[in-house]
Amino acid sequence: MINIQLHNDCPATDTIVPNQFIDRFMPSANGEFVKVYLYLLRCIHSHASNCTISEIADKFNNTEMDIQRALRYWQKEGLLSLEETADGKLCGIGLLPFPEDSTDTKEASSSPAPSAVSPEETPASAAEETFCASQPVNLPQEPQIRHYTLDEIAEFQKNPDIQEMLEEFQRDFEHIRIKTLLSGEYDKDNAIVTLHAGAGGTESCDWASMLYRMYLRWADRQGFSTEVLDYLDGEEAGIKSVTFQVNGENAYGYLKSEKGVHRLVRISPFNAAGKRQTSFVSCDVMPDIEEDVDVEINPDDLRIDTYRSSGAGGQHINKTSSAIRITHLPTGIVVQCQNERSQFQNKDKAMQMLKAKLYLLKQQENEKKLSGIQGELTEIGWGNQIRSYVMQPYTMVKDHRTNEESGNVDAVMNGNIDNFINAYLKWVALGKKEK
Repeated sequence: MINIQLHNDCPATDTIVPNQFIDRFMPSANGEFVKVYLYLLRCIHSHASNCTISEIADKFNNTEMDIQRALRYWQKEGLLSLEETADGKLCGIGLLPFPEDSTDTKEASSSPAPSAVSPEETPASAAEETFCASQPVNLPQEPQIRHYTLDEIAEFQKNPDIQEMLEEFQRDFEHIRIKTLLSGEYDKDNAIVTLHAGAGGTESCDWASMLYRMYLRWADRQGFSTEVLDYLDGEEAGIKSVTFQVNGENAYGYLKSEKGVHRLVRISPFNAAGKRQTSFVSCDVMPDIEEDVDVEINPDDLRIDTYRSSGAGGQHINKTSSAIRITHLPTGIVVQCQNERSQFQNKDKAMQMLKAKLYLLKQQENEKKLSGIQGELTEIGWGNQIRSYVMQPYTMVKDHRTNEESGNVDAVMNGNIDNFINAYLKWVALGKKEK
């Protein structure tokens, strides 16, 4: 990893954002680009001598490519100077003085002063240029389209600015295209996600907490809100199980791709011998169907248990048996809720979740699908995983359904899972079996 040397070519010694930056550059700049510039301003004015691209990326939960795009943008605007090694790697960033704004001067010099002309002094040429509305108007001819050779196109693609524009267009296009794939009946609804630690004991509980953090980070990136419905701590560390709701447009449409068993391979932090450990966590995803679905439930088929809430929630929540667990005996489906303050509210939410699960199960049975509402989560262990997260002896995240891969495990665990979600949606659209 190369340390990037920082040097200040500006006389300022305090981290003060100039008005010129706010007035001229902030209105048209991407918000993430502004963050990067202000952070560099802070580092340089605090006499920091070096930093790394990865440090800046971690600071704002971005990728290194995002940071490099921001730096190139400010270089183009004339606010930064970038130094590179012989092999093209960034090695130095310089803060430059603001370029002079000569726009007003140019406009003043190029615009002739207006002169008062009376109607009697109107030139004949001006009179000739006037026309009635009934007269035909000669529209300007369309410009000729130039056709470029493959060599010329290849040369254009070497330009960093054109490359950046192309990448941005591809990302926007892909985002729009993916949204068109979200045409399922409940894709637009909120999502209810449940994580259960499986084989692996404390390791799996820790793995469940890592996945929980990943999904919270992803939801935050999407602008979605989250709320915990049920939470059970692990015996020593991590989470034994958690149910949370993700609120936002198409939340279920995106997160349905995450339903299945997630496998982790790493050096165990709970093993004194430092041995490699494999852990499993199941993820169940269902839509939050708000309308009253047509599902008949026999009260005799239900076992309703009450217990004390385990999460942080104040005096009332933790001192009363307000949490609800409902078991549907014929199917074995279990739903839990402890988020609300009263037992009645938790029971209503749990019944809503149960009805949604039974409704989806009924639909799938009618369509003669083999996988019910539990998907393929009958056993949380080896051989049933949909995705593997390998941290030792190499780093890779691979989805076993779509073969989508990523070598940046840290980015994935920070919520960068859009590539896996998009790959799944395209995989389903191509006629593959939907989970």
